[in-house]
Amino acid sequence: MTATPAWPPQSTPRLFVETELAPGPLRIDGPAAHYLVAVMRMAPGDPVKVFDDITGEWLATAASVGKRELIVDVSTRLRPREPVPDLWLCAAPLKKGRIDWLVEKACELGVDRLVPVVTQRTIVDRPKLDRLRSHMIEAAEQCARTALPVLAESVKLAALLRDWPAERTLFFADETGGLPAFAAMRARRGPAAILIGPEGGFTEEERAAIRALPQAVGIGLGPRILRADTAAAAAVSLWMAACGDWQED
Repeated sequence: MTATPAWPPQSTPRLFVETELAPGPLRIDGPAAHYLVAVMRMAPGDPVKVFDDITGEWLATAASVGKRELIVDVSTRLRPREPVPDLWLCAAPLKKGRIDWLVEKACELGVDRLVPVVTQRTIVDRPKLDRLRSHMIEAAEQCARTALPVLAESVKLAALLRDWPAERTLFFADETGGLPAFAAMRARRGPAAILIGPEGGFTEEERAAIRALPQAVGIGLGPRILRADTAAAAAVSLWMAACGDWQED
């Protein structure tokens, strides 16, 4: 007997939409329409998966296709909005390219909230949040995520520490030495955040201020010197394995 092909196919494109989804027609225009029509060559009857960061992921079918827009019929909810591990990534903004990579990987790895933190050695004080959000959306479309991370406004380190919530552990990458990251994270389950400094590291004054926070735990990330974006990806991966949705037990 011939096997029935999977529907929708694994190759079905995924698209984030700003509109709360429900069964019925949905108009798509702008860059998203260009991608589906010009790049993916979508034709009437072709499927597309859409998600809205509210209700989850839905199956839709192209009803009419124009040069600059298309109408799809939203029919079946495939998945509800996923639960997200309660992890924030607080990271000093980096140069363009590296911060784009950091935002993309933070989304792929499952971070719930991304907070740009301005430190004394930060090179970029005001990252372009619209561009970062676009990278975040592209990453969510690619990795099958149904919940977008929250992208917060930039905040100075002193203000971040002053307003830090009492119930949230702050693991900070301490280049002068800290507890082994995986064991430290495993011992402090619950709401958490990871703080990554700029390429030049935290100043002594900043490090002292962080250590003075009762919720702060200094962690080490191995014997080698890591770039800030690499350190962020490594630390988030360790937390997901120790406390997040990578756990095997």
